[in-house]
Amino acid sequence: MQDDVNPGNQQLSATDVFHNWAISGKDEGMESGHGPAVQEMLLVGLAEISKRGSPFSAVDVGCGNGWATRQLASMPFCKSAIGIDGAQGMIEKAKQLDQNGTYIHTEIMHWDPPQPVELNHSIEVFYYLKDTQGLLNHLYKWLSNDGILIFGVDRYEENVTTHSWDTDVGCFMALHSEKEWMDFVENAGFEIVKKWRAATSSDWPGTLAIMAKKPSED
Repeated sequence: MQDDVNPGNQQLSATDVFHNWAISGKDEGMESGHGPAVQEMLLVGLAEISKRGSPFSAVDVGCGNGWATRQLASMPFCKSAIGIDGAQGMIEKAKQLDQNGTYIHTEIMHWDPPQPVELNHSIEVFYYLKDTQGLLNHLYKWLSNDGILIFGVDRYEENVTTHSWDTDVGCFMALHSEKEWMDFVENAGFEIVKKWRAATSSDWPGTLAIMAKKPSED
């Protein structure tokens, strides 16, 4: 985060921050920085969803330049993958990199997929929204019965190295404990399938990763 310090201490919206990052080329480091955690998450998610033995559709929530959306689209049994992001610059970059993909510029809370999907994926997005419970409630509605939500966040209470990020970057970032994240997920109606820390190292406690399922109504 040191390269992303905001010396003017200006309070910006997250979409403004990421739009500026796309213009300046900082989006290009997202795949290398978050790639190991996403690889773990997608392997876990694929193992769970492949039990059905049928094609699935996916939404990449806060897709940035679409790097994870493209990984989703290449997964076995994935019939469609939509990337959404509130930063115009990120969506423009995603469309440049993948002219055949589906990328939509929209606010998460103002959008719904055209039909329920089987998988929602997100990395490093959820804490930029102020209404965490409302966000999880909203994403619950996007999923089909037995649909999977899998997401990761680096900023959580137990990861003390991230506590200054909101000041450094200059935008709102919620700070919740691992238990609070799990409570938000369960309060939305999900069943937690797995919670772990992805891509840990000797000097990094890892990305808090949660996979949860929307229970079948049968």
